[in-house]
Amino acid sequence: MKMIIKHEDGRKEVAVTDIEGLVPKNHLLRKIDRSVNWNKIYEFVEDLYSPNMGRPSIDPVVLVKMVLLQHLYGIRSLRQTAEEVSVNIAFRWFIGYGFLEKTPHFSTLSYNFKHRFSSEVFEKIFTWVLEEAINGGYVKPEVIFVDSTHIKANANRKKQMKKYVSAAVKAYEEQLHKEINEDREEHGKPPFDDEDDSKGDGEQREITVSTTDPESGLFHKGEHQKCFAYSAHTVCDRNNFILAVEVTPGNVHDSVVFDTVYDKVTSSFPEVKVVTADAGYKTPWICKKIFDDNRIPSMPYKRPMTKKGNHPWHEYVYDEYYDCIICPEYQILNYATTNREGYREYKSNPDICKHCPTREKCTASKNCQKNVARHIWHEYIERAEDVRHSALGKETYGMRSQTIERVFADAKEKHGMRYTTLRGLAQVTNWVRLKFAAMNLKKLALRGHVSPCFQRILAIFSAFQRKQAFSPA
Repeated sequence: MKMIIKHEDGRKEVAVTDIEGLVPKNHLLRKIDRSVNWNKIYEFVEDLYSPNMGRPSIDPVVLVKMVLLQHLYGIRSLRQTAEEVSVNIAFRWFIGYGFLEKTPHFSTLSYNFKHRFSSEVFEKIFTWVLEEAINGGYVKPEVIFVDSTHIKANANRKKQMKKYVSAAVKAYEEQLHKEINEDREEHGKPPFDDEDDSKGDGEQREITVSTTDPESGLFHKGEHQKCFAYSAHTVCDRNNFILAVEVTPGNVHDSVVFDTVYDKVTSSFPEVKVVTADAGYKTPWICKKIFDDNRIPSMPYKRPMTKKGNHPWHEYVYDEYYDCIICPEYQILNYATTNREGYREYKSNPDICKHCPTREKCTASKNCQKNVARHIWHEYIERAEDVRHSALGKETYGMRSQTIERVFADAKEKHGMRYTTLRGLAQVTNWVRLKFAAMNLKKLALRGHVSPCFQRILAIFSAFQRKQAFSPA
């Protein structure tokens, strides 16, 4: 048994103190405040303010810090962030305000980040934080991890309409067209004309568009419920520092955006050696692009889209010398043509297939002819398969759960990226960049305050890991 004690009300207690003494020495915001030089922000926004005219403005460093607080702590909105800053002592200390000083109104925050600050400012802030991490030696870009995650849009799924849009032209269309014609000429086929091969304005596809946020896209993947969303296509390193991000509507496939993200990262980090991605990126063009750049793609097994109950795909063997396909019944499928999508078509002899004992497991065509397609860049897929079975491929792909997937989990669970209240691609892109800048800033601050002894041990362990990863099997 314990004696009950009633605590005396101390809410009217008067004490002489300062805000500096009330924030713990090991508080996260103290570490973040010391990790970078905040005066750098003035360089990003100086051309947006007049040097000697107009009303006095709120310090732009204060505005940026307040929005970073929203993303650091996963606060739902700018209005709630402004309220939290006014009552939270640690938040007041971080922006440099005293006990009685009036904090900026949420409308000031909203106006500056929606109208005054351009997308270039947010890009500069993200790049600045990343450069600080690079200068500190915390970024290890030898192995990068590429993936995307969806962000639920501020749009009602029931408010939608159908719309026809022009089919997107692939970034590698010109190169593919050239190699298709070369392949056709080698097989004695006439090349395609440029005019016939190009996608005209008349070729369109139907999509579902939100009437609330038309720039979002209808997202549906696996067990996820259909919803309007945006996709954040992201690249990180083995230390979970985010190196680049590209935001698109939720109905854009991962492989379509790969070129943009990949080129952005490799131009900034030419030392990239291994590109780790999931099965959605395992396409002939992406594998070719990575191998041609003298880099290694680390990708998983991709289940072939074959009909259940049919012969397995691997029983159709390609004979490179004779350029033909051998079926499970040891019959030959000869080359027929190379189509406009870059696939060589190999077709069987219908007279032989009519009497085949396993025809029902092979083809259901009325003319009893089996057609097998093989891409002209399929050899790069086979090389990626060889990497998958190697020690390097197994190790790097196994790191995805601790790297890019961990980044997305933290972003959604700790930093409020599961859904957005903003509308429009530009606004959501700026929002995501600031969120990832805050996450990088938090990692930079925490890594910068590790004891020197532990830092040396971590550096030795990382060097050993890199040596093991790139040593020949």
